[in-house]
Amino acid sequence: MTEFSKEQVLQSLKAITLPEGGNLADSGMVSDIFISDGKVYFSLSVPESRVEAFEPVRQSTQKHVNELPGVTQTFVTLTADKPAASSSAPKSKGSQQQPKGEKPSKPEIPGIKSIIAVASGKGGVGKSTTSVNLALGLAAEGLKVGLLDADIYGPSIPRLFGLSGRPLQGPGRTILPMEKYGLKVMSIGFLVDEGTAVIWRGPMVQSALMQMLKEVAWGELDVLVVDMPPGTGDAQLTMAQQVPLAGSVVVSTPQDLALIDARKAIAMFNKVSVPVLGIVENMSTFVCPNCGTVHNIFGHGGAKDEAEKIGVPFLGEVSLAMDIRETSDAGTPVVAGAPDGPHAQAYKAIASATLAGLKGRETKGPAIVFD
Repeated sequence: MTEFSKEQVLQSLKAITLPEGGNLADSGMVSDIFISDGKVYFSLSVPESRVEAFEPVRQSTQKHVNELPGVTQTFVTLTADKPAASSSAPKSKGSQQQPKGEKPSKPEIPGIKSIIAVASGKGGVGKSTTSVNLALGLAAEGLKVGLLDADIYGPSIPRLFGLSGRPLQGPGRTILPMEKYGLKVMSIGFLVDEGTAVIWRGPMVQSALMQMLKEVAWGELDVLVVDMPPGTGDAQLTMAQQVPLAGSVVVSTPQDLALIDARKAIAMFNKVSVPVLGIVENMSTFVCPNCGTVHNIFGHGGAKDEAEKIGVPFLGEVSLAMDIRETSDAGTPVVAGAPDGPHAQAYKAIASATLAGLKGRETKGPAIVFD
């Protein structure tokens, strides 16, 4: 493979002419360029009012870089910040203003009816395992389901599905998602080697997320489940700002420390007007396989109590069980490998409750404007 550097990529952008004149390389719009395994990632920062006008530039840039020797794939996205509103600024005569109380709609993803974010306030609570089995549970309801691994820094979905290799290129330079157990699956883990540390700043995370969401050939889906990274950082804000989320599911263990962080995740979704479809209590109880005694290792019922306290649905609980861990490590999620077992039934009940909440809301997510 031909070697190339960030400097060579940037130098090549001198060939991209901007609408107002000048070239892209010298414009100051190009974020730090990241290169990994022949793939190039960067974003273009433009004024919010010019995002649509710069879409042809983005497409031209992506095509241009993709044709450089040694480049296997290019990820370019547009990022924009809304300028602070000025109450004293004069309003031009005849200008159209957004009616009070209304927000501009976010563009829908073609072919995808509803998008659900699965989140947690902290890591280690079983969010990814819940995402996988929730997606499988929704598929068991007869829905066409996709799963997007948005945890850029710690992608778990490839291991949970036992998937490896690189996705194929689809029509129009789209990416074809992997498929297993009837689900369409996409993860940054398919594009970056498992042992490679992903050390990206915010714009790179946003770029990769939006490319995996909008430039993957998902086809027709009833639901896309998004496994979010833990916390309330760039990935969550990117999804809230740019994606029409139909709702979110928050995963927590029953212990107080986990619930403190779960409250933060719920507060974030409330702040950006994304409906919380409910809370899942993971690792709820442990049943000794030898004597059958029930142990509340992390406490019990904390997530249910929290749901009642803040007025959101409680979707159900899943016990701490060795077979869930073993099947997950083996790439055979419990809902796929033992669909009639008690743990699979717990996940299916959660999926059914999630679907009921989803049907009770508009599938088109709210639009968010950050001032």
